[in-house]
Amino acid sequence: MHRSAIETVIGALVLIVAAMFLYFTYNSGYQHVDGYLVTAKFNRIDGLALGSEVRLSGIKIGRVVTEKLDPETYLAIVQLSIERDIKLPIDTTAKITSDSLLGSNYIAIEPGGDDKLIPDGGQIVATQDPINIGDLIGRYIFGSTGGKPKPKSGQPDQQPPAQTSGGQ
Repeated sequence: MHRSAIETVIGALVLIVAAMFLYFTYNSGYQHVDGYLVTAKFNRIDGLALGSEVRLSGIKIGRVVTEKLDPETYLAIVQLSIERDIKLPIDTTAKITSDSLLGSNYIAIEPGGDDKLIPDGGQIVATQDPINIGDLIGRYIFGSTGGKPKPKSGQPDQQPPAQTSGGQ
């Protein structure tokens, strides 16, 4: 009887910890919207995840709330939650960048100079896609493809002599 009481207490503690974990996750989850919503359309959003940060001058001002594909234009539509006290001009630009070579991606916001502000539910029109580091490294290692190398300046473009078979 003594052993079953200890097991019951331990089971209750596990349930309490699990409930606290679920409560914390729900309250601090990335879906929690406490700012105003802004959308941005990108050709690609490689490495950008739900909950990714939105930064202005390196300071977090929001997060990515939803990502979806526009079935007509095949553009990625990203919805951002921006802190209410940050007002973005209508000519603001958004670009996807990364912390480091292996770091996670985030959206960097660069405000414009217009007096009109993006309203709640508005859109950032000027966007820039992420740079694909793998492609850049591949181009650097393997060089550009296509075409023969140009001759050095001052030298004519010479073809090697044609080889013929047979005895002459």
